[in-house]
Amino acid sequence: MKVIVGLGNPGREYERTKHNVGFWAIDRLADDLGITLNQGKYKGLIGEGRAGSEKVLLVKPLTYMNLSGECVAPLLNFYKLDAEEDLLVIYDDLDLPCGKLRLRTKGSSGGHNGIKSLISHLGTEEFKRIKVGIDRPEPGRKVPDYVLSSFPPDKQTEVEEAVKRACEAAKEWMSISFLRVMNQFNK
Repeated sequence: MKVIVGLGNPGREYERTKHNVGFWAIDRLADDLGITLNQGKYKGLIGEGRAGSEKVLLVKPLTYMNLSGECVAPLLNFYKLDAEEDLLVIYDDLDLPCGKLRLRTKGSSGGHNGIKSLISHLGTEEFKRIKVGIDRPEPGRKVPDYVLSSFPPDKQTEVEEAVKRACEAAKEWMSISFLRVMNQFNK
């Protein structure tokens, strides 16, 4: 079984914000794979289905970004899954240009509070990630205000295309090694 988690914040006011690109990816994957997300026991929206021969759980933590680990760690424990082998997290990254993807198998939080929470609750930095670039805020603008704002219209298509590619990478992971997926998508 594979678990794909998209990071974001619950609530209508956050739906189209930069910080919610992980939620966008889970919604798209759910549509692509015909999976329905329902309220789960683990403080999240969870959907179960198949991608080819692989069983998959799609997860949107409803704990708010900074507490994402409170959803993911109990879920992995319940299913007796290994974060390093079975978990993939999709989220926004300020250090990448808007629309760029970067896939990694491990690493620090890089200042991202959702990843910081996951590392803390999972007890490891070793889990697969797909980072979706959202750019840095212009000088003088506070990071929280920036990540909780929507993309300007001229960047919208770029980001939607990046989310589509992130979903393609996640689906590829169901049938080939993540290393091969990284080689394919980290261009």
